[in-house]
Amino acid sequence: MTRTLAVTGAAGSIAYSLLFRLAAEASRSAPGDSERIRLRLLEVPAVVDRLEGVRMELEDCAFPALEAIVCTADPEEAFAGVDAALLVGSAPRRPGMDRADLLEANGAIFAEQGRALGTGAHPDARVVVVGNPANTNALIAAEHAQRAPRADGEVLSADRFTALTRLDHNRALAQLAARTGAPVKSIERLAIWGNHSNTQFPDLGSAAIAGEPAMQVLARVCGGPDAAEAWVAGDFIPTVTGRGGAVIEVRGASSAASAASATLDHLRDWTHGTRGRWASMAVRSHGEYGVPAGLISSFPCVVDADGSARVVEGLELTAEQRSRIDASVAELEEERAAAERLGFL
Repeated sequence: MTRTLAVTGAAGSIAYSLLFRLAAEASRSAPGDSERIRLRLLEVPAVVDRLEGVRMELEDCAFPALEAIVCTADPEEAFAGVDAALLVGSAPRRPGMDRADLLEANGAIFAEQGRALGTGAHPDARVVVVGNPANTNALIAAEHAQRAPRADGEVLSADRFTALTRLDHNRALAQLAARTGAPVKSIERLAIWGNHSNTQFPDLGSAAIAGEPAMQVLARVCGGPDAAEAWVAGDFIPTVTGRGGAVIEVRGASSAASAASATLDHLRDWTHGTRGRWASMAVRSHGEYGVPAGLISSFPCVVDADGSARVVEGLELTAEQRSRIDASVAELEEERAAAERLGFL
């Protein structure tokens, strides 16, 4: 079997970390020569020439599963027949820009890419949006994919468009593991709700560590339930929601390797399933937990072995959880309204 995957912003830092791991992972997991991948690397015309160096390095790694590499500035060429698209590239936030400015800068990019995906991608293609504002960029791309005519009469469903909140999920796992001394792999049922922004809600309400409620473990570690709650509100949540800015302040550049790793985690789980474990994914809402239908919002999800992702349902939310989720969803509604005013929706 050969899979075709497109990666946008392919000359950027995140893609540079992502592409080699993607090819290496495919090569390790492939049984003999039965599974292979083709890569389509998309960049803006001004920097597409830099992709030649990326292509050369990928070739020099001699990955057994890597069958072909196409470098292009044409979205239609990049997305024709793809099984998955990782939309990494986006216009960066510059000094003085707010999220509305960022949305205006990126809306046209994701509208064009959505049209090209809708026209040419495989009808069951998986689309993961990484470029910020990721949730609303995914919404714009999905909307334009629905409008795109296809020769085969198929439609790339809006449910096939997701946005990356796995990086936030992984950050939350790391912070909880560090505070409790527990292995990351022992932590389950942690969730990120809402927008990939500082309004997101990293939620430990259902989380468990080696089968024990995480808040009970934290109470022992922190010196009581009140101290545990204080750590969550005053340390855990601000650290997770502000981690991207903290990385920029220390490193002088935005997260790249961790974003690439989270993108691979997201795609791997969406493709092969989570075996009942929760994964945070920004998916199209169908009204779950009162999130307005159509918004692309992060939820706790499970993915079945056939790659079907579904929101975990039936959770009882406290007033505090509800308030934090509502605040992030309100921001998503504001972004959707801004995208409508700008003519992207």
